[in-house]
Amino acid sequence: MSNTSNDSISQKPAQRGRTSGDRAYHHGDLRNGLLEAARSILEEQDLSALTLRAVARRAGVSHAAPYRHFPNHEALLVELGLEGFAELRQHIVDAGKVGGPESDRIANIGAAYMRFVAQRPAVARLMFGPQLPNREKFPALSNAADAVGAEIGASLSDHNLGLAVWAAVHGLAMLVLENVIDLGQRRAGLHVLPSRSEILLRSLFSTKRD
Repeated sequence: MSNTSNDSISQKPAQRGRTSGDRAYHHGDLRNGLLEAARSILEEQDLSALTLRAVARRAGVSHAAPYRHFPNHEALLVELGLEGFAELRQHIVDAGKVGGPESDRIANIGAAYMRFVAQRPAVARLMFGPQLPNREKFPALSNAADAVGAEIGASLSDHNLGLAVWAAVHGLAMLVLENVIDLGQRRAGLHVLPSRSEILLRSLFSTKRD
């Protein structure tokens, strides 16, 4: 009994030093943990709440920890934007694998685009909005955006048509996010956007082209 008691006592200092909210990050895990925390804050609250201090607090690390990977707030936003463009491009790639008539392919791509916007509205605003005013300093952002447009064109085997579809669905998405028009999302939520955009895009691009 004496040995058991001593063992229990010897474990208490280690146990006391950690709480249920503590998280241990090693090697690349810190960066991933910070990005996960940043995504959560951005989608659950808004951009004004997304500070490096808030990210550190959400990730359960010291206030200095984020600076190991992100020298400033702008660097964190750029990384989130790049992640968003990569995710959006993958949505387009997956949608482009579906064959069928041109109108079906346009509708599928438009729905995929709007699905991303519905799932990640705050990230979509960040990717295309004024929150990143110094885009010229980060050519990777321009390249990532160009890749989305190029993927739409490649999926439709027509660069110009791809630009037209991109302009149409993106304009629609931004009008919805800014609450300028209502496609049913005010009452039902953003999840209705993919199906509603399909209907509009089919109507817009239904005329047979030469």
